[in-house]
Amino acid sequence: MRSFLLCHAVMLVLICGLAHAAEPRPLVRTAQSGPWSDAATWAGGKLPSAGASVQIRPGHTVTYDIVATEAVRAVYVGGTLTFARDRDTRLDVGLIKIQPGDDTSEEGFNCDAHLPVADPTKPKPALEVGTADKPIGADHKALIRLVYFEGMDKESLPAVVDCGGRMEFHGAAMSHTWVKLGSPTKTGDTEISLAEPVTGWRAGDRVILTSTTRQTKTDEKTFRPTVRDLTQTEERIIREIRGTTLIVDRPLDHVHVAQDGYRGEVANLSRNVVVESADPAQARGHTMYHRDSSGAISYAEFRHLGKEGVLGRYSLHFHLARDTMRGASVIGASIWDSGNRWITIHGTDYLVVRDCVGYQSVGHGFFMEDGTEVFNVLDHNLAVQACGGKPLPQQVLPFDHNEGAGFWWANSLNTFTRNVAAECDEYGYRFDATATPEFSLTLQVPGPDGKRTATDIRTLPFVRFDDNEAHCQRRHAFNFGGFGTAPRSPNDRGPKAGVAGVGPDNEHPFVIRRYKAWDVHWALHPRPPSVMIDGLDVHHAHYALWFANYDRHAYRDVRLNDISVNPDFQPVGKQPTAAEYPGELKPVDDHPPQTIITHVIPQPDGSWKVRGTATDNGEVKQVVVNGLEAKAQRGDFAEWEVVIPADAAKTRLQSKAQDKAGNLESHAHTLGQVGGVWQPMNPATTTAMTSP
Repeated sequence: MRSFLLCHAVMLVLICGLAHAAEPRPLVRTAQSGPWSDAATWAGGKLPSAGASVQIRPGHTVTYDIVATEAVRAVYVGGTLTFARDRDTRLDVGLIKIQPGDDTSEEGFNCDAHLPVADPTKPKPALEVGTADKPIGADHKALIRLVYFEGMDKESLPAVVDCGGRMEFHGAAMSHTWVKLGSPTKTGDTEISLAEPVTGWRAGDRVILTSTTRQTKTDEKTFRPTVRDLTQTEERIIREIRGTTLIVDRPLDHVHVAQDGYRGEVANLSRNVVVESADPAQARGHTMYHRDSSGAISYAEFRHLGKEGVLGRYSLHFHLARDTMRGASVIGASIWDSGNRWITIHGTDYLVVRDCVGYQSVGHGFFMEDGTEVFNVLDHNLAVQACGGKPLPQQVLPFDHNEGAGFWWANSLNTFTRNVAAECDEYGYRFDATATPEFSLTLQVPGPDGKRTATDIRTLPFVRFDDNEAHCQRRHAFNFGGFGTAPRSPNDRGPKAGVAGVGPDNEHPFVIRRYKAWDVHWALHPRPPSVMIDGLDVHHAHYALWFANYDRHAYRDVRLNDISVNPDFQPVGKQPTAAEYPGELKPVDDHPPQTIITHVIPQPDGSWKVRGTATDNGEVKQVVVNGLEAKAQRGDFAEWEVVIPADAAKTRLQSKAQDKAGNLESHAHTLGQVGGVWQPMNPATTTAMTSP
């Protein structure tokens, strides 16, 4: 009888416990705008406690102004959550969700299917960890730590998710996030010479020195499973900065080369705005932007994020936004120790990724996911140790083996300029597009006019591929187009088919300018037809050109030095000479340029300083914003700037470019001002607008 009563009591406790667990979790709502630390800001007059879920209601602005060591479960931002700029802040949280309305569903990937239609005349709900014109100053730090709570979906949480709101992360600016070595280093050195002076770097910052020695013996294919086995990339902490010299905390273990044009890199991983997983061993977090969101990232650090082996849960993820986020940018970010890629651009166009440092990822680093992404700009990024993972379950492109590429894409109609890939597992750069009986490469792809048409993505050339570099890759520096020229047979499930001899036509070839590869095994694998190489520098490699397919290829300014095995291994056809350039190719510029407004900065006199990017397959002649000509800050208007008087801006900004061939941009970039904030306008409206 006693044992029966004891069992009965235990059952009651368990039932009560389960009932308690099933009850709705407490939700603390704002009563008014105000500081997070002020009890009057909250309904009930009490601050949110540990484990609480918090809702910032539409119309309310809350300033996060504390350093909290106890985590809240969720923060639902229907109004505005802005981080204080005059002090250090820390928020430990399981989910931050920026979304119009009063939804409080605990979902860290998909947005609510029943979101209200956004009112374009009202400001978006917003998370502001600094803004582009008012970043978190260098004297203070803003830290978000993503914490897993029991009962959460581990595949989707913890997370920061923008569902049609505005999400901003902006730290103190740096003149450079990475630079080349100024002079070689020796084993035992604690002083590192930089090729350029840097501002914004500080004592205490974490830096890496990239490997300048590949992991193979002199003449043997001794491929180890991963570059991490014998890496010579080194992490150090800055102790002091003297001009262009860094003094680091520990002597270097390896030599780092800096000779002529072949130099390793020094990259700064530290930022004063940080998003991190609180306990990566338990559950890593991720961040993402959805369609109709807005915002930007500059000089922020994303560390220990990315859920290994889980589709869509990446350190930074732009998800199916198409051109609804045109104007978004990721500039000067540091993304390191990622369990699942650094930056994934999925079904998203017109994104600018510049001056970013990616260090250590599982799977590809800078990644375009489904083959429809166009007009994105990847400029001056450093990719170090993108390491092999497994194909992700239910991934869009079945031919992607996720083997570890610094830069990976299936649609070349994008801009790649001034990037460096170092010491990645499989590829520095990888273009892959393999048709199978089950998967067609004819996809719905946006054109320069914004309209989507069915297009074989293998026929799309680069917008630009200029001044890119790869060194110390475990295997391929640049695998451009796969392996074979014949279509894949129904029973062939291997990677050999590649682009299967499909490429752009003679008037729109792939153009590769000033590509450099050094201390690599295979420097360049040019497999597609219709390729122009205008500047190729290969130094200290086993193979320079590997399995090249010389079908309508044109090469000039080719410099090969210290090729130990074969400069042109098993080509198909005969390598063209410089005297034959451009051969059968007759390139024409009938492609209009594209502009992206990245910054709109208010000035004391009421005017607006507008900055942006233009890109074109030819030379850009002019960029005009609201009828005023912009000034080029870099060649071909790759970066430009113009000041628009208040009476010329009013509530709309629109940029358009024209190239020297006479092509005029047809799908202008248009921003509207709502509540003092410039945000993307509805693409359908944008398309219909005329030039101001």
